[in-house]
Amino acid sequence: MSIITTFPNIWLQVFLVGAWLGIILILAESLNRVAKVDPEISRKIVHIGTGNVILLAWWLEIPAWVGVAAGVLSAAIAVISYQLPILPSVNSVGRKSLGTFFYAVSIGTLIAWFWPLNQPQYAALGILIMAWGDGLAAVIGQNFGKHPYEVWGMKKSWEGSLTMCLVSYIICSLILLVVQGNIWQTWVVAIPVALAATALETLSKVGIDNLTVPLGSAALCFLLNVFI
Repeated sequence: MSIITTFPNIWLQVFLVGAWLGIILILAESLNRVAKVDPEISRKIVHIGTGNVILLAWWLEIPAWVGVAAGVLSAAIAVISYQLPILPSVNSVGRKSLGTFFYAVSIGTLIAWFWPLNQPQYAALGILIMAWGDGLAAVIGQNFGKHPYEVWGMKKSWEGSLTMCLVSYIICSLILLVVQGNIWQTWVVAIPVALAATALETLSKVGIDNLTVPLGSAALCFLLNVFI
């Protein structure tokens, strides 16, 4: 009986998450197809908006298998969209990148890792650092970056990297503050996590930062909180 009664709740959770993702995609596609905005802008709307779904999953206590299944499905859609122009707001960025695929893999992997441990905050931390840190770093760097530098042929800016580091620190410290309170570890642990996230974002190619940044940030924060 308990299994049967849980199904309505699961479907409600799936509906709410799907509705959020649908709203983000419709908004981005409308801007891309109708308003003809810069494809990078619509892509960042999807990048940041879909990342926030991890907060919804955390709040609703969505079962791990649902989150993992959603990650697998999203990864499959991403692979298809690389071959067919079904989601220009996601992939039309004028450069070779597997970022969308890695993003979906990251979400599924972090949920599979931290949900069973009853530590969803680390999954949320990793995804949100990628969503907001990388998303805002690109916006700031492209529009206000006056001090460029180059790593492995990739053009970066100090303004963008500083944004990545600052946003990563804010997200990490805020999540830890909510979970474990105003203790010294909350503010100190966020420092190496932010620096590591920035380094991973700077050194990653072809969109693999959508994998290395979330997994690296979450793993480092988890380990530091365990051993400090």
